[in-house]
Amino acid sequence: MQQPEEKIMERTPAIAVLGTFDSKAEEHIFLKEQIEQRGHRVLTINVGTRAPSPVTVDMDLFETIAGNAPDIPEGRDNIINAMLQEAKVQINALYKDNRISGIISAGGGTGTHICTTIMHELPLGVPKVMVSTVASRDMSTVVGTKDIVMVHSVADLLGVNSISGLILDKAAAGICGMVQSQWKPSEERKRIALPFFGFITPGAEATRQALEELGYEVVAFHANGTGGMAMEELAEEGYFHGILDLATHELADDLLDGYCGGIGPQRFEPVPGRSIPRLVVPGGLDCAVLEFTRNSIPEQYKDRKIFFYDFRSAIRLNVEETTYLAAQLAEKLNKAPANIKILVPTEGWSDADKQGGPLYDPEMNQVFMEKFRQILNSQIEIQEVDHHINDEAFGLIAATVMDNMVKCAQLDKNS
Repeated sequence: MQQPEEKIMERTPAIAVLGTFDSKAEEHIFLKEQIEQRGHRVLTINVGTRAPSPVTVDMDLFETIAGNAPDIPEGRDNIINAMLQEAKVQINALYKDNRISGIISAGGGTGTHICTTIMHELPLGVPKVMVSTVASRDMSTVVGTKDIVMVHSVADLLGVNSISGLILDKAAAGICGMVQSQWKPSEERKRIALPFFGFITPGAEATRQALEELGYEVVAFHANGTGGMAMEELAEEGYFHGILDLATHELADDLLDGYCGGIGPQRFEPVPGRSIPRLVVPGGLDCAVLEFTRNSIPEQYKDRKIFFYDFRSAIRLNVEETTYLAAQLAEKLNKAPANIKILVPTEGWSDADKQGGPLYDPEMNQVFMEKFRQILNSQIEIQEVDHHINDEAFGLIAATVMDNMVKCAQLDKNS
């Protein structure tokens, strides 16, 4: 007969130990044991694509896709895609049934690809830990917009030894601590998304303070490509009551393959299925941030105004680039003109774009605005203010306009 505490444990969500058990069973069983030693339940899931797990697991998805083998085209890539499709269904079902509270894995290149892709199915806040032999490489496409913790294995994962065991144990301890976290904000407030980047930090801080004084929770995003995309995804999930796009700079870097590029086509597009007030500021659209120093200026940029920053430098955009970006942004905003306003600081759009600054060029900003006005839907209001984007007064105006937009949207919703 089951004891009462055993019944309680059965109802407690488990930590999923997900992995390619066909090649790394020893490592994943070690993770399982280290987690269980810390008092947590574990659900083991094999997503290996070569063979069933050589050890007993709770879910062996290889056996599931093997049963569908006649329907899977030949090729390792097709088998992996079939595994991903099945695993996504299963992991979503486990989470919705409150059977898992976090997920951890260990793997090489293929295992990292498979398991982090599956982790992407879980929402913000669900602990996700990936011990990986390739974690020291560029992980931007692996992590994407998700809160996945990458742990470099240092040594390869071929059994458990004094190095791999140390790393795996620390990862197990980490996810145990994560699932125990119960932090929540002290109060629920309406949330405003605030994308910004380093060149407009004073303006972002002034805007944040003003919005908080108006009773909002402000969630800032680094407008570095990934940050803007993460904001758009959370907006689609209904996380925000308003978007204050203080930095539209990602468009410029995306155009010139800059440091903050890499945005997807949905950036600045209508949020699917939602009508969220969006206040747009041309923050950082004066420049593109590229990775070069004063000692390594690319030939094609030697005649530009340049702001030397650190290992990166910002170049002033030329007429062709400026008009292209003006048209691009206007066309995106025109797709859903309701609940959109434009706020333009006439004294400059970044720390380098101010009187005496290395990128100051008010005539080029005017070139942008002329093209922007030509294409922008006349239904969208443009408000110009005689301040620099980093002025405290501009931050107060931006917060006030955003507040009015949110209140008007709420009135429309209630009417």
